[in-house]
Amino acid sequence: MTHAIVARQAGGPEVLEYTEAEPPVPGPGQLLVKVGATGVNFIDTYKRSGTYKVSYPFTPGSEAAGTVEAVGEGVTGFAVGSRVATAEGISCYADYALVDEDAALPVPKGLDVFTAAALPLQGVTAHYLMNSTFKVEPGHKVLLHAGAGGVGLLLIQLLKARGAEVITTVSTDEKEQLALDAGADHVLRYDGFAERVRDITSGAGVDVVYDGVGKDTFDGSLSALRVRGMLVLFGAASGPVPPFDPQRLNAAGSLFLTRPTMGHYLRDAVERRWRSDEVFAAAADGSLKVRIGARYPLGQAGQAHRDLEGRKTTGKVLLVP
Repeated sequence: MTHAIVARQAGGPEVLEYTEAEPPVPGPGQLLVKVGATGVNFIDTYKRSGTYKVSYPFTPGSEAAGTVEAVGEGVTGFAVGSRVATAEGISCYADYALVDEDAALPVPKGLDVFTAAALPLQGVTAHYLMNSTFKVEPGHKVLLHAGAGGVGLLLIQLLKARGAEVITTVSTDEKEQLALDAGADHVLRYDGFAERVRDITSGAGVDVVYDGVGKDTFDGSLSALRVRGMLVLFGAASGPVPPFDPQRLNAAGSLFLTRPTMGHYLRDAVERRWRSDEVFAAAADGSLKVRIGARYPLGQAGQAHRDLEGRKTTGKVLLVP
């Protein structure tokens, strides 16, 4: 018998049970992966709590890295022993997980399993945000919320490598130092951030805001934009944004608002490999530093969720079977 985390109903972190489980069997086009580490992400908490609807009993987790133990019929791109990672796995809070071959990402030599597990979701998210949702060019001014989070620390580094001016928000002195170490030009607290951004940009505002916080920062994010600037709302760590009148976008300067999700930026194998290969290569050669803020044994998934939702974590949070 192996082990997995199971939620039998929606609720708080306490619904996550560490239970015995039969290892899954790969179907056609699937890989059975022995999990080396699993990424803990806000989307897992949304599904656990019932914010996103799922069927119960439910095992969270779509992000992991490990070694292929078995392959299903028709698999040609991977073999037993291949090292893979994914942001689109199935029930990854477990010792073993299934990954569709099309969603499996080869892990390059020199990249350890923990770093490989920390990159697929947040690294690919950072990549599509700055390359496709709003293509950042040298000289652009960018506001990024939660600069010491998993996406934030990666995105700061990638934005600076692109030649952007990066303003970010954090909640503590420790997180401020992490953001500065990652290369941020200006690190602000959340209170009054929109006014401070206007000061920094001589009143013009920023070209783009990357906002994964949601409800608590939404109004300020709109206020921090330049004319025809774009608000990229890619998460809701503080809760969903209430309905609002689109006329506000007009009045504030013909602003753009988009709510991207990763699946729409991984439309085919070519796009997956472009994003993952660039991010993995940067991590492997050391030009992209990946901060793993905490590792929890698989059985402590509930505590990992408490700490993530309580804003007690920095960088990437992992579960280790």
